[in-house]
Amino acid sequence: MFATLSDRLATTFKNIRGKGRLTDADIDATAREIRIALLEADVALPVVREFVARVKERARGEEVSQALNPAQQIVKIVNDELVTILGGETRRLRYAKTGPTVIMLAGLQGAGKTTLAAKLALWLKEQGKAPLLVAADLQRPNAVNQLQVNGERVNVPVFAPQPGNGVGNPVEVAREAVEEAKRKLHDVVIVDTAGRLGIDEELMKQAADIKAAVNPDEVLFVVDAMIGQDAVNTAQAFLDGVGYDGVVLTKLDGDARGGAALSIVQITGKPVMFASNGEKMTDFDLFHPDRMAGRILDMGDMLTLIEKAEKTFDQAQAQQDAAKLATGEFTLEDFLKQMQQLQKLGSMSKLMGMLPGMGQFREQLDNFDEREIDRIKAIIQSMTPAERANPKILDGSRRARIAKGSGRQVSDVNQLIQRFTEASKMMKQLAAGGGMPGMPGAPGAGFGKRAGAKQVAQKKKGKGARKSGNPAKAAQQAKAAAEKKPAAANPFGVPGGEEIDYEKAAAELNLPADFSKFLK
Repeated sequence: MFATLSDRLATTFKNIRGKGRLTDADIDATAREIRIALLEADVALPVVREFVARVKERARGEEVSQALNPAQQIVKIVNDELVTILGGETRRLRYAKTGPTVIMLAGLQGAGKTTLAAKLALWLKEQGKAPLLVAADLQRPNAVNQLQVNGERVNVPVFAPQPGNGVGNPVEVAREAVEEAKRKLHDVVIVDTAGRLGIDEELMKQAADIKAAVNPDEVLFVVDAMIGQDAVNTAQAFLDGVGYDGVVLTKLDGDARGGAALSIVQITGKPVMFASNGEKMTDFDLFHPDRMAGRILDMGDMLTLIEKAEKTFDQAQAQQDAAKLATGEFTLEDFLKQMQQLQKLGSMSKLMGMLPGMGQFREQLDNFDEREIDRIKAIIQSMTPAERANPKILDGSRRARIAKGSGRQVSDVNQLIQRFTEASKMMKQLAAGGGMPGMPGAPGAGFGKRAGAKQVAQKKKGKGARKSGNPAKAAQQAKAAAEKKPAAANPFGVPGGEEIDYEKAAAELNLPADFSKFLK
């Protein structure tokens, strides 16, 4: 959604990176590029003017002029202002103190209200609530049926006493739904209302009448994030005609420029509360302004990624996998289980996009074939348990059988086994303390197959320390060596013993010249 804006801002910051001091001309040029980036992203002009003015004012202040790294301070300022423009803090739902909490959805036809109603119901269900969906959109053809189908998908009951398709009174349906929720002990009521292709008097009156009849605790305006500048006009019209408490953005996974999200909060003063970014019922969550700002600036969104993992992964299984990784015993069966867990998180390209700095790989992420994971799963699932546990037994005939069973080529099977074998070797090396290939071990670990510092020093010295030709001096050396206690192991796991020439050891291991002090 924000790809264009992210790329433009990244280029802008790259131009000032490395400068020890920013002149007024640098600040003006940066502000101009930010203005162009925002306008290209369909952000409303009044919002752009205010945003750029605040950035320039802060950029000329002490926080940048006295900073050690002015470019990073500019990025921080832009991040802060993006968080502000997106609403500042995360706005959460208000629940009724007594009786069911009533949430009313309003918006234009095609914004995705009916699908979003089911997504919201599933989200509330995961929070421990017992929601009831209400089919009060009696205007659009098959709207009632669509809500019933979506309700079945998320296993949430739907109150639909009227068939719809132009038949029935939506105000009465909404009023009866609240009584139904009280009788059946539902603590949240989600009212799906009708929309129109455009703003008109009939739409506003119907929405206002439903609001008056059920007195909702939250009125959420659902807006399609792909309609660009017109989203602001629609949001303002609904605010004046009906009134609402928060905004829900749908279709954030589309290829639109995303300016609506950056404009609505500033123009209407109402926060964005939820965001829908996919077709699955689980592609829905709270809107966090700080996390969205981080995505726009290619800083990633690790918190959301962690939250998704915590909800999806089996903790006991994760601990078992971690133990296997620690010992280097990791089979294709374990790999298959992890692949299945990852798929539960959702789109791999979306997950990778949450990592910091992935903006530079956007083209690869956009072209990533999600079906590749299914193909790998098919190959592994075509193996016997013995073959998954020990890929070394996979001879030519077995590989041909697996390829045929999975609908792939033998070369695909060979490639998977080769990659898995290389990964297993790397994990065993890490487990043994060898560090990454071509790198020294981590602190607290040995050097694995690489020669330790002591061994390197001994190799340099030869077979052993030279003895003196003077008999008296040689006797003293032998006595001192016998009485000498082994030294404690250094932080890198190199055992003590003879005195180590750390400078030579560092040079032999191709480490920086001053790295010897860390070996000591």
